[in-house]
Amino acid sequence: MGVLLQLCLGTVYAWSYFQKPLVAVYGCSNSQIAWGFSLAICFLGLSAAWGGLNLERFGPRRLAMTGGFLYALGYLIAGWAIASKSLVWLYLGFGVIGGIGLGLGYVTPVATVAKWFPDKKGLVTGMVVMGFGFGALIMAKIIAPLLMTATGQNLPQVFFWICGIMLVMTLPAAACLQNVPAAQSGRQSGATPVASAKTALKSSAFRLMWLVFFINITAGIMFIGFQSPMLQDLMHAKNTELTAGVLSAAGATLIAISSLFNGFGRLFWGAISDKLGQIRVFRLILISQIFVFAGLIVVREPWLFGVLVCYVLLCYGGGFGVMPSFTGVMFGQSVMPTVYGTILTAWSAAGIVGPQLAAFIKDHYAEQAGRLTFSVAVLLLLVGAALSFRLRPPTPPGKGDRPDCG
Repeated sequence: MGVLLQLCLGTVYAWSYFQKPLVAVYGCSNSQIAWGFSLAICFLGLSAAWGGLNLERFGPRRLAMTGGFLYALGYLIAGWAIASKSLVWLYLGFGVIGGIGLGLGYVTPVATVAKWFPDKKGLVTGMVVMGFGFGALIMAKIIAPLLMTATGQNLPQVFFWICGIMLVMTLPAAACLQNVPAAQSGRQSGATPVASAKTALKSSAFRLMWLVFFINITAGIMFIGFQSPMLQDLMHAKNTELTAGVLSAAGATLIAISSLFNGFGRLFWGAISDKLGQIRVFRLILISQIFVFAGLIVVREPWLFGVLVCYVLLCYGGGFGVMPSFTGVMFGQSVMPTVYGTILTAWSAAGIVGPQLAAFIKDHYAEQAGRLTFSVAVLLLLVGAALSFRLRPPTPPGKGDRPDCG
């Protein structure tokens, strides 16, 4: 049920499918439309932090159901906003209200399954957030195209129908989430905290983890909302006779395929981190992407562009697959919901910085947009890789010095 809930919430990553149609409806810039996606990711991280702090108070079922309802409500308001051509209500509906729903729904199953399977935290949390990565595939290749055809390309109606689908899918899934029984929770391994939540949040280790997480997200999300337009631009430059329909279909296909890598990356890297260690895996994710983004600067073949995009999405998803268990290992499983929820504010910041930076470059440097975007990503990843080498795994209690919590 956690995977199903995340699958529905992950449809937010198909935003680039609607980017060009929305620009056409509103007659505004890419940057203005991108604010809908940016705000959704921003409020996702902020509400996830609040949800992590209050998970024990309200329980996973109540928080997750509230999240599913608010995410669906965001689509409803966004549909009305598109019909009335109001950017403010698009931002408020999809960005703020929908984003809050995303955050409450996202953090709950991740923290809950980690309690049920404490000896396989990387695997199970990676499995759950894998669903979030697959959401774009479901939206871009199934839900959105079918609804666009059925409604005659009527965007407001499409968003209204998505609202109904989200309600039907998210509420039953969220209703099934529950905490580990008290008798079992006392026997969980790793239950003893390395540090209190307050100490953990003030530590240098937390700050470094926040920064490397922010950088990995920013590098990927800079073009996750623009991968479809970027591919279409490359294809059009190579063959100017391609129709808008063909280009749009190719963009949707890339969204679908890259979302598979986004999803599998969460499971793949999360499972590997149980064996190699979370810090080593994060370093590998950051360093390998430096070479990939450097390659994207010079690539002009659409198919090769797609391959490299898929690897970036594999690593982008991998960061989300590794971070929950990374947090539990560094600070202790008992404080993981609070610390992990707070560290998701890095997603909020990256959700604004990444898409807006990419949109600004695309609006003002159209001919060099791709190269500039990827060059910025290379610089960010270099900084992130350097910072990751300042992180050290904690020393187990009773086996030497006090754990390194800063």
